[in-house]
Amino acid sequence: MELAIGGMTCGSCAARIERKLNRLDGVSANVNYATEKALVRMPPTMTVDDVVSTIEAAGYTAAPPAPPEPEENASEPADAPRRRLQLSVLLGTPVILLAMVPVLQFPAWQWVSLALATPVVVWGSWPLHRAAWTNLRHATATMDTLVSMGVTAAYLWSLYALFLGGAGVIGMRHEFTLFAGHDVDGIYFEVATGVTLFILAGRFFEARSRRRAGAALRALLDLGAKSVAVLRDGREERVPIDRLRVGDLFVVRPGEKIATDGVVVDGASAVDLTLVTGEAVPVEVAAGAEVVGATVSMSGRLVVRATRVGAETRLARIAAMVERAQSGKADVQRLADRVSAVFVPIVIALSVATLGFWLVSGAGSGVAFTAAVAVLIIACPCALGLATPTALLVGTGRGAQLGVLVKGPEMLESTRRVDTVVLDKTGTVTTGKMTLAGIKTADNVPPDLALQLAGALESASEHPIAVAVTDAARRRFGDVGQVREFRAVAGYGVLGRVDGHRVVVGRPELLQRLSVRVPSTLIKVKQQAERAGNTAVILAWDGYAHAVLVVADTVKPTSAPAVFQLRRLGLSPVLLTGDNEAVAQAIGKEAGITEVIAGVTPEQKVEVIADLKAQGRVVAMIGDGVNDAAALATADLGVAIGTGTDAAIEAADLTLVRGDLMAAVDAIRLSRRTLATIKANLFWALAYNVAALPLAAAGLLNPMIAGAAMAASSCLVVSNSLRLARFRGTAAQPPQLEPRA
Repeated sequence: MELAIGGMTCGSCAARIERKLNRLDGVSANVNYATEKALVRMPPTMTVDDVVSTIEAAGYTAAPPAPPEPEENASEPADAPRRRLQLSVLLGTPVILLAMVPVLQFPAWQWVSLALATPVVVWGSWPLHRAAWTNLRHATATMDTLVSMGVTAAYLWSLYALFLGGAGVIGMRHEFTLFAGHDVDGIYFEVATGVTLFILAGRFFEARSRRRAGAALRALLDLGAKSVAVLRDGREERVPIDRLRVGDLFVVRPGEKIATDGVVVDGASAVDLTLVTGEAVPVEVAAGAEVVGATVSMSGRLVVRATRVGAETRLARIAAMVERAQSGKADVQRLADRVSAVFVPIVIALSVATLGFWLVSGAGSGVAFTAAVAVLIIACPCALGLATPTALLVGTGRGAQLGVLVKGPEMLESTRRVDTVVLDKTGTVTTGKMTLAGIKTADNVPPDLALQLAGALESASEHPIAVAVTDAARRRFGDVGQVREFRAVAGYGVLGRVDGHRVVVGRPELLQRLSVRVPSTLIKVKQQAERAGNTAVILAWDGYAHAVLVVADTVKPTSAPAVFQLRRLGLSPVLLTGDNEAVAQAIGKEAGITEVIAGVTPEQKVEVIADLKAQGRVVAMIGDGVNDAAALATADLGVAIGTGTDAAIEAADLTLVRGDLMAAVDAIRLSRRTLATIKANLFWALAYNVAALPLAAAGLLNPMIAGAAMAASSCLVVSNSLRLARFRGTAAQPPQLEPRA
């Protein structure tokens, strides 16, 4: 189940909830700070209330996720954080200016600073203090503990200096310094208010950036139609989309979104698939064609029968897969979680040690105090906690827009290591649909006559060759005519009467059995076609063979450019098919693949993948059929063509929604870019702490500057992740010849 978690303020909170849940018997949980959600797997004996009560006992809230907000409301965080930030800016800015600019320090300025700073420290910082108190009651510490301790210490020290020290004297002045300083009579209201202001500002912009990071998923969820025109008793009735049921007929007019997945019953139109699959070219549909919800009918009026609604639609399944990927964790994130879990206690110990060191060294209590507070504030693990989930959030969302679905974040690491791509032929490199490639006639017979007779005869058959011939005839003539006395001879061909002619289409053995003479010229044409990797059948009527029909499974237009791009990524393509060697070599040559393995069964495909892995190669398998499912699961990285079977998609790690090999190029490039972004985020988050902690402990950082740097680090990590939203798909370009020297 999925739960929305409330009250988290940093990555340490997410790690803490995760540890609490995983201690329950049979429970496995992933908590994502960026999405503020927990994905929990639990045994049937446990209830949802058991999980929720465990989360609440840790000091947080949990509930089923609320429906996604409209995109126009997604740019700003809630009102309460904004009001706290506005108050802190309004009251805190004068306090900071008075402390930083000595010329502004009028008599009794320190008492005015007290009056202005108190609401900021008490009400503005209240979420920090509340979270710190909750953590204390549960004997844990998070980033809020560090900041709350720092703000409280600066405020209480200032009160002590005002009321019991010499800081309350009218006319007192002090200089601002970037380093640890002030004496025992110094006040630190600017530190208390400045750190609060910077933390609240950092969280405000961080929250807004995280919401922008999730914009791709919200946009995906918002693609669906909100209402639909249902046909009932011949009349149209517009109803909300949630009232549509499987089997209902609904109307789609030009320019409207198709309400849900279905089959066209009447009408024809060009359908724009860009929003769901990323395909730029509209697809023509007519009666009998399947359509996908959220795509747009561009021309004609359609009547569609709903086949899937609600969570079963293709769009809903895409969104669910994207959200699962965003909620998961890569290995690099698990490392960050382990670091965050021990980081806060170490920082508190380091702060105490810093205080003791400076006091013992005789540098004075002012230096000791500011150095210790700077250590508390600078060492925030928030950037570390955001490094991975924000990059995943943006990367997987952008992938969904490009027609690439990632099953889980661990797949990102697999794409980096892959060096070999095994491509299934039918439906992956080729269209998977037989088409009529040519007609060769004898004795000056018109090809149109041959196509008309063959199309009429084959219209009664459902064989792939028959469908290819019939489709070609319908495109040429519209009506293909009627066939009588139709009979199919399994494995050999078909025969029947068309316009008074006795027509036969099939293999030479069938014609020989029927005593039909085949000229040697047609036999040679048939042999040449088969050597080229095509399928050829002979057409005869009235006892004599008149033509050869050549049928082929054509290579997709984007396959050769995609293979070229895969090579540019450093990958070695391999064509794997159950077809004969001649067909496989011909397809491989057209697609630009030199390593071809033909004539393999589904079981042997698994063996081929295993053999390649045994050679030390890291293998990605791209396929679309049931016979590819085992090979996809065996490969280091399984990539399913989204137009294929559910079995293949379920077994794969990545799914290419638009059924285009160029999407595989985009998938690998985007995965590598996302992983590189995660590593860059983690490097800078760790480098920031490694560099800043010694500076703070050495007394070289004012606590207020430390607070600003800490807030900036989180915003920078999120901003770096947002760059993934500008990722562009690969344009299909032909290979370019290298210039001669």
